[in-house]
Amino acid sequence: MSPQKRVKNSQTPKRTSRRSNSYQTNLLAWRQKEDLSNSKGISKNGQNSPVEDFEHADVDEQAEDTLQIAVRYFEKGPFKTSRSKDKTLEKHLKTVENVAWKNGLAPEEIDILLNVTLSGKFGSAVNSRILRCMIPATLISEDSVVKAVSWLCVGKCCGSTKVLFYRWLVAMFDFIDHKEKINLLYGFFFASLQDDALCPYVCHFLYLLTKKENVKPFRVRKLLDLQAKMGKQPYLHALLSLYKFFAPTLISISLPVKKKIYFKNSENLWKTALVAVRQRNQGPSPEPLKLMLGPDNVRPGKRKWNSHSLIPVLNSSSHSKEYETKGMSLSDYLSRNRAFPVDQLKTFPQLLQNIHCLELPSQMGAVLNSSLLLHYINCVRDESLLLRLYHWLSQTLQEECIWYKVNNYECEKEFTNFLDTVIKAECFLQEGFYSCEAFLYKSLPLWDGFCCQSQFLQLVSWFPFSSFSEVKPFIFDRLAQLFFTSTIYFKCSVLENLKELLQNWLLGLSMDIHMKTVTDSSLETTFSGSMQSVFELIHYVGWLSTNALRLESNSTFLLHFVLDFYEKVCDIYMNYNLPLVVLFPPGIFYLSLLSLDSSILNQLCYIMHRYRNNLTAAKKNELVLKTKSEFIFSSKTYQEYNHYLTAMVGCLWTSKPFQKGSYFDPEVFKKIGIAKYKTSLNLIHHPALLSYAVSFLLKECPEERTVNMSSIRGKKWNKYMDYLFSEGLQGLQLFIQI
Repeated sequence: MSPQKRVKNSQTPKRTSRRSNSYQTNLLAWRQKEDLSNSKGISKNGQNSPVEDFEHADVDEQAEDTLQIAVRYFEKGPFKTSRSKDKTLEKHLKTVENVAWKNGLAPEEIDILLNVTLSGKFGSAVNSRILRCMIPATLISEDSVVKAVSWLCVGKCCGSTKVLFYRWLVAMFDFIDHKEKINLLYGFFFASLQDDALCPYVCHFLYLLTKKENVKPFRVRKLLDLQAKMGKQPYLHALLSLYKFFAPTLISISLPVKKKIYFKNSENLWKTALVAVRQRNQGPSPEPLKLMLGPDNVRPGKRKWNSHSLIPVLNSSSHSKEYETKGMSLSDYLSRNRAFPVDQLKTFPQLLQNIHCLELPSQMGAVLNSSLLLHYINCVRDESLLLRLYHWLSQTLQEECIWYKVNNYECEKEFTNFLDTVIKAECFLQEGFYSCEAFLYKSLPLWDGFCCQSQFLQLVSWFPFSSFSEVKPFIFDRLAQLFFTSTIYFKCSVLENLKELLQNWLLGLSMDIHMKTVTDSSLETTFSGSMQSVFELIHYVGWLSTNALRLESNSTFLLHFVLDFYEKVCDIYMNYNLPLVVLFPPGIFYLSLLSLDSSILNQLCYIMHRYRNNLTAAKKNELVLKTKSEFIFSSKTYQEYNHYLTAMVGCLWTSKPFQKGSYFDPEVFKKIGIAKYKTSLNLIHHPALLSYAVSFLLKECPEERTVNMSSIRGKKWNKYMDYLFSEGLQGLQLFIQI
């Protein structure tokens, strides 16, 4: 039975308490129901309902009555009772455990059991069992946590109970309805770092709780002292990194920039139950939603009865729903309370009107399914909100990844939907999550290249900008192993996503230049260093492509994806205002130049045309670039482009290819049927254009029974050019106009 039902059945006088009136009513009604349990049981025995649902309801009602008796027993129970010597105690413990793991506990039940556990009435074994089954049915009251923390000051419970309590706090953090009063106890929690046993778990809790105003110089000094005493522990490093994130001027020591998982997962004890709680709270789990600007009123489709969504449903805290239970209108509620409940946020104008008083959900993962809340996070840029989201995302990816555990592939659909939602959120924000970066570091060595292939590669495309030389051994070298041993379709998918990765890096760097904040970026690198990372990424893709083409017998299909990548590369200077021009390697250029596919040749001509425009613009502005950054164009780039340009003109126009510095042995041309390559390669005889020349002659002289290629000259040559351009070879047209 839900707490709301208990409230409706209660008619008790008011009592003096620190809690709100509604909370008093809940607790009094619950106790009154316990006194009436016997009479209810008698009346139920007298009923003979043939409906099976009524019988199940009767069983649930009896279980609730038994739970109330058990909780009442613990509230008034004896001190320091041995579990092994008291059968009544064992019976009530099993009652609480069974109900908690099946249905969860109501807020008032958790309130009582927390007081029992931390007050030291029972032994540590009993306290441990109670804490392990402290699973909320819906939410946990902030007042209950504050009262529980007050018991820690008394010192009634043992150290192992304190450790388990902090682990419970971390695991249930997103289920606590408010955090304001808990944050007022920040000093107490920080002082608990002195305890070596508690320190890892207190650091984890503070990592979730910390706001910018909590970062003080004396706390920074204390953390540095603890680090000097205990060594570079990951949990201390995490808290220091967070402090430096909020107040960079207070911490002068250098800390690694890479985000990773600093803490052991505290949800393991309650993982199965928490999944059930989320499933019960949100009902049928939704499919990944399309993030669009407008009302978030998409109804989820039906799923299997035993499936669950990894993303929490968007709900406000329990206190913000008072206007519903009390029959208040939303305007009346807002006039009394400043916080705007997120479950009432439907339109973008609503977001603009209430952006200063928006109450975010207690479970931060819920924002991934709301475009309006993603707008809010992107506009407000509150670091604490991002850290809460990153923490939740890190833990969920770590726990739900289906290839971490054996026989976990039955959850593939849920995990795939979850990754789709995360990727859509990254696309919406145009920013990769650092939690996904940590996930890629850990999961790539275990990935088989097949499971969730599309989603995994898209995560790679949103990898945050980093020093390429640092991440190459962990990400790109391992990706190369899968690349070379997989099918051509996998190779094409990898190249497509590496192109998206390059585009995302270029967009980020171009925005930094525009805002003039490159030297203050979190990467702490010079602008020249950033350009070097982009250069190394392009060089890496060129190496991948050259070897892949060799492995796939110079596949035209694969070559299309390679040239698509270089279409992005050739326009870096003009499209992104970045002083970088990188040419493709000779193996790709000459393979494209001598391709039998006209679309490949046309694409090559377009890329060479764009390279020329970028190099010309860079040459004109070279003086400005020298004063703007440390990066200066190399004359070798111009020489290499001119060499490529000469080869193309020789193959397509002058019929004099490879006069100097030829990369080909003449035997190569003989093998492909071009014995007289020095006079045969031009716009008529090129293998990719020969069919066009034949079609042109047949169109011009349909009565001729033989085709004479040498007849294409003079006026007919101009008509032939127009014919080629009319066939869609726009890249060739742009190249000829150079």
